[in-house]
Amino acid sequence: MKTAPPNEALPAYKAPAIHKAFHLLRAVAESRRRLSLTDLAMQSGYSKSTTHGLVHALIREGALVLGRDGHNLYLGPTVINLVFSSWNYIKMVDTVQPIIESLRDQIRETMVLGALIHDHILIITSAEAADPFRIAASPGTVLPFFAGAAGKVFHAAKTDREVSALIREQGLPRHTPRSIVEEGEYLAELEQVRSNRYSVDHGEYLAGVSAVAVALDNLIGPPMAVWTVGLSSNLGDDKIESAIGIMGAALEQLRSALDQPAGQ
Repeated sequence: MKTAPPNEALPAYKAPAIHKAFHLLRAVAESRRRLSLTDLAMQSGYSKSTTHGLVHALIREGALVLGRDGHNLYLGPTVINLVFSSWNYIKMVDTVQPIIESLRDQIRETMVLGALIHDHILIITSAEAADPFRIAASPGTVLPFFAGAAGKVFHAAKTDREVSALIREQGLPRHTPRSIVEEGEYLAELEQVRSNRYSVDHGEYLAGVSAVAVALDNLIGPPMAVWTVGLSSNLGDDKIESAIGIMGAALEQLRSALDQPAGQ
């Protein structure tokens, strides 16, 4: 029995709205600057009313999100979640989760594994501390690009020129009174992160919450990092120093799990 080639086997029906929606998503994902609805309409060549309808449908589905200014558009958690809903991602989480839980048990604070996805940080998996006053970190949560220790450890992998361009484009947000909002101070902090090979946050992203993060330097997939987070009253300097050693000892095991070829 002769089998038709894949393209011939598919129906000839075309869905213009779907094509246009993916065109807009691709434009947002690939843009090196922030795009508003008007920018998207001009760049795509679609009418403003068509772009408006498609963008708001994508926002309702979580495929796009509006920035804090209410104008600029970014990829939303739905797109990211779909990427990480494949069999390979589930298999990877199954492999990594016991390691994250072991780190949680040793450090006795919430542990998080996250990835840098375009201009956001996605929590891939986590293991929450047993303490009733623990910090929650649900998988699928999207954090801002410059969020505390995680943001610093990801940005430390970039050059100062790249980071400066991002700061000029997005600005350094003041999440708390302790947030670093001056470019020179932030670049100096990143130099310290590169030297130490870890980053620390004492209430810079969430008031009264501390964190310490380490980059995994994985070869496959988006850049990833692991970090521990807890109330600053519990996660003091001595505990942070201990956490750095414990996480450092687990890096090779985590990298091996993350860099496992698909299907293995």
